Amino acid sequence: MKNYFAAFFALCLWACNTPQDKKETKCVPVIGFLDLLQDETLAQARKGFTDALAQGGFSERDSTLKIIYRNAQGDQPTLLQACDYLISKKVNLIATCPTISSITAAQRTKEIPIFMLVSPSPKLAKLLDADGNPPKNLLGAFETLDYIDSSVALIKNIFPNAKKLGLIYNQAEPQSADAFMEVKNKCKALNLPLEVLPVNNSSETQLAVQALINKGIDVFFAMPDNAVFASFETIAKSCDEKNIPVFTCEIGLVARGALVSYGADLYQWGLQAGKQAVLLLKNKSANEMKAEHVIVRKKVFNKTTAARYHLQFDASFEAYHQ
Repeated sequence: MKNYFAAFFALCLWACNTPQDKKETKCVPVIGFLDLLQDETLAQARKGFTDALAQGGFSERDSTLKIIYRNAQGDQPTLLQACDYLISKKVNLIATCPTISSITAAQRTKEIPIFMLVSPSPKLAKLLDADGNPPKNLLGAFETLDYIDSSVALIKNIFPNAKKLGLIYNQAEPQSADAFMEVKNKCKALNLPLEVLPVNNSSETQLAVQALINKGIDVFFAMPDNAVFASFETIAKSCDEKNIPVFTCEIGLVARGALVSYGADLYQWGLQAGKQAVLLLKNKSANEMKAEHVIVRKKVFNKTTAARYHLQFDASFEAYHQ
């Protein structure tokens, strides 16, 4: 059976070793990075990924790697065009962040290895084939939903008298829709009433959050949702003005003002996927690898925000000093 990955890399090596203009040229790996939007939280995963590459001996600064970076600025047609462009450049691999980027790349190429960041499992992303198998070229690190209930449980642990939780989410985002069901089920188990409003993009979040505040929420939960990521400072400001603490399952949002989180460390997530990518660039076959469950989860609190609510946290939490 023909090994498509071996053939792909053989072609890359042939191109690198073929003299051009009768002169031997040095060839370095070229990778593509497909980003959905410019976001401070998601950027931590990209930094982890590129740091892992540099630690493995591949960096643009040392001219041992070339990165073609494309950011869709939250626009789906632009994301499709950007993905097709990277495929046309025959890059050695494509790193994707977050979920929508990973799904797009997996749907548009079966040959180029894809290293996903800030993405759910292939099953949650609905990328399994009829036999229940993920794409063979889909690598990197993924998250499941088995941590969401622990994030929600922190609300009652820290504010046992909390009476109503509010959240917003985009129903069109798979990871957000799936996470919402986890939050909903956990709130039911905790007997914590839930107020929910849908949003389609980040421009709608301010009005939606204000509507939730008017409904009497006393805690807000920031979902793993791109609309939330893109407008979190606006969300935090609205909640702070009414002394409504913000909980989340996204650690990166704690650095941006959320009170507390339990979830994956996005920098470590990128680092984990990047270390796997280094193995590929050092000629390990993609057929010998598979996507991995994210390794590093932790509890983090924002020291400045905690002081506002006169809260102290034990040693099981890491402090973020804002």
